[in-house]
Amino acid sequence: MDKILEGLVSSNHSVPVKRAIVKKVVEAAEREVTEEQCRALFTLTIRLILLGEDNFQKQIGLQVLEAYARYHRPEFVHFFSKEFVLGLLQQGYGHLDRKDPVIIDCIHCCLRLLISCPSVLELFCVIQVEVLRMVCERPEPALCAHLSILLSDFVQCIPRDKSGILFCQQLVRTISYFHCFASQEEELREYVGQVTKVSTLLQNIWKADPATLLPSLQEVFAIISSTDPSFDPSIALASLVQHIPVQMITVLIKSLTTDQNVKDGSMTKALCRMIDWLSWPLAQHVDTWIIALLKGLAAVQKFTILIDVTLLKIELVFSRLWYPLVRQGALAVLSHMLLSFQHSPEAFHLVVPHVVPLVQSLRTDGLPTSKTFLVQFTELIHCMMYQYSGFPDLYDHIVEAIKDLPKPGEEKIKLVLNQSAWTSQSNSFASGLLRQAGKSETGKTGLVNLGNTCYMNSIIQTLFMATDFRRHVLSLNLNGSNTLMKKLQLLFAFLAHTQRAAYAPRNFLEASRPPWFNVGSQQDCSEYLRFLLDRLHEEEKTLQVLESTKPKVASPVDTSSKDETGQTFPKEAKEFSFTPAGNDSRTLIERTFGGKLITGIRCMQCNCISEKEEPFTDLSLAFCPFATSQDGPQCEGPSEEPKVLCQGSVNGGSEVPDPVSAKAPTSNVHFVPVTHEPPLSVPDLVNYFLAPEILDEDNAYFCEKCNSLQRAEKSMKVVSAPEYLILTLLRFSYDAKCHVRRKILDNVTIPALMRLPVHLPSTPTQCLSSSSSPLQVDSPESSENLAKKLKPSQKDEEEEEEDRIDGTEQINRGREMPVQSVPYVLSSVVMHSGISSESGHYYSYGRNISGADGTQHPANHFALPGLENGQAECSFSTCSALTVAPEQGDNLSNSGQEARDWLLFNDSRVTFTSFQSVQNITNRFPKDTAYVLMYRKQELPGQNINGGLMANGMRLSAEPPLHKELLDAIIKDNKLYLQEQELNARTQTLQAPSSSCSFRPNGSDDNNPPGSCGPSGGGGGGGGFNTISRLVF
Repeated sequence: MDKILEGLVSSNHSVPVKRAIVKKVVEAAEREVTEEQCRALFTLTIRLILLGEDNFQKQIGLQVLEAYARYHRPEFVHFFSKEFVLGLLQQGYGHLDRKDPVIIDCIHCCLRLLISCPSVLELFCVIQVEVLRMVCERPEPALCAHLSILLSDFVQCIPRDKSGILFCQQLVRTISYFHCFASQEEELREYVGQVTKVSTLLQNIWKADPATLLPSLQEVFAIISSTDPSFDPSIALASLVQHIPVQMITVLIKSLTTDQNVKDGSMTKALCRMIDWLSWPLAQHVDTWIIALLKGLAAVQKFTILIDVTLLKIELVFSRLWYPLVRQGALAVLSHMLLSFQHSPEAFHLVVPHVVPLVQSLRTDGLPTSKTFLVQFTELIHCMMYQYSGFPDLYDHIVEAIKDLPKPGEEKIKLVLNQSAWTSQSNSFASGLLRQAGKSETGKTGLVNLGNTCYMNSIIQTLFMATDFRRHVLSLNLNGSNTLMKKLQLLFAFLAHTQRAAYAPRNFLEASRPPWFNVGSQQDCSEYLRFLLDRLHEEEKTLQVLESTKPKVASPVDTSSKDETGQTFPKEAKEFSFTPAGNDSRTLIERTFGGKLITGIRCMQCNCISEKEEPFTDLSLAFCPFATSQDGPQCEGPSEEPKVLCQGSVNGGSEVPDPVSAKAPTSNVHFVPVTHEPPLSVPDLVNYFLAPEILDEDNAYFCEKCNSLQRAEKSMKVVSAPEYLILTLLRFSYDAKCHVRRKILDNVTIPALMRLPVHLPSTPTQCLSSSSSPLQVDSPESSENLAKKLKPSQKDEEEEEEDRIDGTEQINRGREMPVQSVPYVLSSVVMHSGISSESGHYYSYGRNISGADGTQHPANHFALPGLENGQAECSFSTCSALTVAPEQGDNLSNSGQEARDWLLFNDSRVTFTSFQSVQNITNRFPKDTAYVLMYRKQELPGQNINGGLMANGMRLSAEPPLHKELLDAIIKDNKLYLQEQELNARTQTLQAPSSSCSFRPNGSDDNNPPGSCGPSGGGGGGGGFNTISRLVF
């Protein structure tokens, strides 16, 4: 029969004839055949299968072999022995090489014919050994694919136990040698299919024997982390990632990032090669693993690796966005790399030239997914341009290309950037010692306490939260200057853009500390604030004078001071300039914090009025003597400090009243006791400040018209409302008997919204010229009495009633001044915690800003009664709190957003809090009281009050772009910070086995009083109220 078949195959008969004869041969298999005939047929059919000249011959061999093996099973078992199989696998067949895939297919076919025979078990053992040997020889993808099919059908041929682990590792390493040099699509498809078959085999093995998974992944990492320049592993390894259980990410990444045996060079290589895997078309979860490894490295502060890999691979990742098959995963990786690389614009600027071509391609490629992808991509670009603004020459063409696409809101951008920074990554992979003190969820930067400097930290954060002031400071062109304003600008830039959780303002402290402040000693924050504003004001005035004396001939500008970043300042700009747009010659301090008061004195004898206009930057509000409580230990006798109008820095007046001269009220000053059933409020103190004061007896007023000392009435009116109203509550009173300054611990209700009565300027009837300065305030006694704003008693009013009636007509003519009720919204509160001025701690609350225009939440939540239509005038001249409708208040207090409307700045600690916490802090912690408050004027439609910042177009609608000098300083410090974190992490890792530490995460500060002030800084540490350290700054 074998001779007939062999002759038929080599004959010239037609194919149909040959098929008919083959059919007869197959049918003859049912007949009885000798063993020699069977062996001869099996030999012929194997030869046809392995060496057939065409597919027809191979097909004939396969048909005949299957037929005779089925009916003559013992003979076939004897023929297909383990020796025969070894011969095929080790020596090949004829001229056929042993590594030819046809041999594997032949063995696969014969095993199917023997599956029910006990002898097949011997063959399985032989094949187990041989396949392990074969994969160690690094077979080609085609052979591996055929072998994988065989092993998938006959899992008994897969090596077991230790051999199984070794087989998986060797198969992984074999995949790393799968390189494809094909250029045709068909060849590429075939290559991808072969790799998929091999990776599927590994997946099945991992499922059947989980013990093989981790060693296989370790082998993968060993391969991709190899620094051997002669070996470049194939990206086909990416096919394995989709088969790794996603739930193993945390365990594996922790193992990799915390293994001290893994060198930085190896980790860099591994990460770069994983990023190359984004090119693999069918792999899933590659982006997930890459991002997980990036986050893991950030969590253990290996920033050098992250920087190197990002700069090396960012353009490659971007290039993958052109290919729809891998586009989505590439965008995920690109987004993470760009958003987390926040210390420098270098990475983003590498891909900027490629943005517009990609956008144009996405608009025209016609794919259904391109539109959605384009929206996601442009959101990323908007985030990056927001983070690194100030490069219009680079961004103009991008903005033009994406102008019609949706733009994310500023709050969303800030949230995305805050969550993506390397220093914000979850560091659950690290031990306690390795956990870094990253920024809190607020995204704001704290200030390190440099040794009793909480007085400065609280004021700086308060000024920083004054949105308009901050934006104007950052927009000033101060390149090349060494002024205090330049140092404040740099400090604000760091607070806005540093990656540090807390910044140490050493340079600014040295430059701004008043000369009489002892280093390391407790100081008064309001005194520091006045000194700081005074310095900034005088500095700008001096520069204005110097600029005005310069010749008007344009001088060439030093090229070193030019803004090379293409920011908003022209290249012809002066080296530094404070000058605002327009003809406003006021300084920035005057425009922001400056207001004006008119102090008027009316002689009760002749009814003549003398008025003097004085500027102010803050109002110091005293407590009414009979309204203050006497909490805490004290000596007998009065201890209230009279109210003082701090002219502040602008008019060059006395910055701080002498506490020794602030004596108790004398009996010759009459007043009406003011009783408050509810707690005092800020409007109460403002009204008390503005209340008329009677001057008589030892404090009588010398009237030049009467030419004698006369009883007089002294009053004050605000005639120009500042953009930001600073109120200082005079809580530190001088006890003349005990010779100490005590603290008034009265709780003062702080309204979120308040009206301030502002008298419109008019020309009063005066008996004396204001230039004659009738107010003599040089002596301590005079200063003391002029500072008191005490209302006359009922008896005094009755005695003077007739005189007042007589002079009513003249007074009305002289004092007719329409009153505007100017609305203010609370911006910041500086709190003092402690029982005296010599001890305690300062911290501050600041209102969180919503929107690019700096609009603050109350403007959105509250209606201003009576002012909706631009109504400005009111029939009363008192300060009042704006009321909130109950339903509005209820909705606000119950909303989730309300808890994030306010921030608590406690040195290096910054947390979210609520306005309710601000109002209730003194009730909960009696020694924590409001000290300095800052209110922001609310401009209403149709209003133009005092030509403020809004009236002059001075309210900037967004954060200004950083000047190149500031940007360079921030980039340099951010790199330094990342290096410091990495060095600290490596140092602490060495100490970890013998050390431990506790970790207190940032969170809400509503449950405990803020921490004390100390050289170490920090928010929550330093002990509680009952500890000694609480009393030390």
